[in-house]
Amino acid sequence: MQTRRQFLQHMATLAAMASLYPATGWGAEQDLLQRPIPSTGEQLPVIGLGTSRTFNVPLTDEPLQPLLQVMRHFTEGGASLIDTSPSYGNAERVTGELARRLEVGEQIFYATKISTMGQAAGQKQVETSFEVLGTDQIDLIQVHNLQDTANHLAYLRELKQEGRIRYVGVTHYLDSAHGALLEVLKEEPVDFVQFNYSVASRNAEKQLLPYCRDNGIATLINRPFLRGELFDKVRDEPLPGFAEELGATSWAQLMLKFILAEPAVTAIIPATSNPRYMLDNLMAGRGPLPDAAQREQIDRMFR
Repeated sequence: MQTRRQFLQHMATLAAMASLYPATGWGAEQDLLQRPIPSTGEQLPVIGLGTSRTFNVPLTDEPLQPLLQVMRHFTEGGASLIDTSPSYGNAERVTGELARRLEVGEQIFYATKISTMGQAAGQKQVETSFEVLGTDQIDLIQVHNLQDTANHLAYLRELKQEGRIRYVGVTHYLDSAHGALLEVLKEEPVDFVQFNYSVASRNAEKQLLPYCRDNGIATLINRPFLRGELFDKVRDEPLPGFAEELGATSWAQLMLKFILAEPAVTAIIPATSNPRYMLDNLMAGRGPLPDAAQREQIDRMFR
């Protein structure tokens, strides 16, 4: 049951979204788009939250304040998946601390990683993840950047069988690793695969996305803005006229909608430490998505 405080926080987030984006025909009260995880059918909101770099801050009040607002907007805006890793400095620990302070741990779909070589080191990382995230069950653990993949996946499947984790996956962030990811997917049963994909980096469309679509594997998309580089291409450019038809009021929303228009995409995990950007990203998961002709127009703007 929603408490009075939670209700008031939710209404405050909706009001903030409405004040930032009053001109869209798609109100903040509209539900965030969800897509099924193919292996179970569980619905997952399409806008997630990455934590690389942005959540790597000290566990002290001043640096945590904007991140508390980011997570408040995130959860109150209907999102759930937060992607983190032991290799992101303090980010995993900060994620757990923010969830504890806001009392939203049960609302979060925790996705973390094994990011080391060797069975003992991997098991140690996992146990630390349970501790710092403050949970008895982690939703998704991924083998990060295909490090010691077969050994770690065998261990993760044991944890899944025991009920300590719910899903297993693998990740990478470079086009050059897409072939290796595909080979793992053909050999190892996984629920999720995470990789890079954006309007200016479309290599995943060649094989990875079609394979995941045809074989029931959920996809998490990292680097949707190429670590911010894509904004330089359109910094002084007005939004195209059809953006209004899509309910998009920013280039960030248009870039995210471009990705979501690919049906094999399950969720995107843009990272931010800015509460306003968090609201902006959430708006991309509402309203229509571009059709093929509109995607082609968006693509031409970033060539």
